[in-house]
Amino acid sequence: MKMGAIIPAWGRILRGGNPFLALEITKECPLSCPGCYAFAPDHLDGTLLKTLSDSKGQDLVDGVLAVVRERKPLHISLVGGEPLVRYRELDILIPKLIEMGVEVQIVTSAVREIPKHWAEWEDLHIVVSVDGLQPEHDLRRSPATYERILKHIEGHRIIVHCTVTRAQSNGNGYLREFSDFWSKRPEVYKIWFSLFTPQEIELSGERLTPAERSGALDTLEALRPDFPKVFLPDVVLDGFRNPPDSPENCIFARTTQCLSSDLSTVVTPCQLGGRPVCSECGCMAAAGMTAIGRFKLGGLVKVGDLFNASHHIGKRWQNNN
Repeated sequence: MKMGAIIPAWGRILRGGNPFLALEITKECPLSCPGCYAFAPDHLDGTLLKTLSDSKGQDLVDGVLAVVRERKPLHISLVGGEPLVRYRELDILIPKLIEMGVEVQIVTSAVREIPKHWAEWEDLHIVVSVDGLQPEHDLRRSPATYERILKHIEGHRIIVHCTVTRAQSNGNGYLREFSDFWSKRPEVYKIWFSLFTPQEIELSGERLTPAERSGALDTLEALRPDFPKVFLPDVVLDGFRNPPDSPENCIFARTTQCLSSDLSTVVTPCQLGGRPVCSECGCMAAAGMTAIGRFKLGGLVKVGDLFNASHHIGKRWQNNN
């Protein structure tokens, strides 16, 4: 979100609304990625994403616009499934959303070509998920292979996003090699890292031990000077190292409304759904907002305390109107 949107976002909170909206615009995806939270059995509190309805064509365009008009977000993140399955609808939706003053983010595998003219839309941010270096990524994310990604991002400015799992955290230079490869790509203007966030019932080889988590963060902190495209400010690192202890104490979870593919089912307690282990939260947005919430204005009042007061006022205002 742009810095100029902070005051409007605070106003939205004071009126009982959420400045951020995440939409799973389709349940379709040609990938079968290990660790994908959207298709996990507990993502929607026992309801499988694939059993929900979803829309296409004009119905999807009208449905998304109706949700946005009702909820009035400042920033919308379009996820899936795979959003590019609905690239024709997005071709209509994106400029309409931008005209409405909404900043748009698409999170994609880049499994298909990203329309060239999308590069002209300043308030569109394209985030491409890449699960490590080519051998591991291609095995996990086929058919969204490195070859396809490199072909499909030509002519665009993109953000590369990598979720760090156990296999990438072993300190053998893996994260440095990854950062080096993508920093050299002219299409990439920013590299984001998150950490794998497990569910409470999850016994997964993706899950980081406390030592692996700490080591991965130390590695990422050390490589920042060599790779300016790696966006990992101190405030985000602090949030990773000291995550919120519950969704109720997560500013990102409380300011972001998440809807699934039928555009009405609410994903709770945050966009991960299910029962995430908050003490092992690796969400980059949650980390940044949590750390900012601990900052004291003038050395006296925590930003988080101001947020809590504003959120309380907003909910009371909403209930009375």
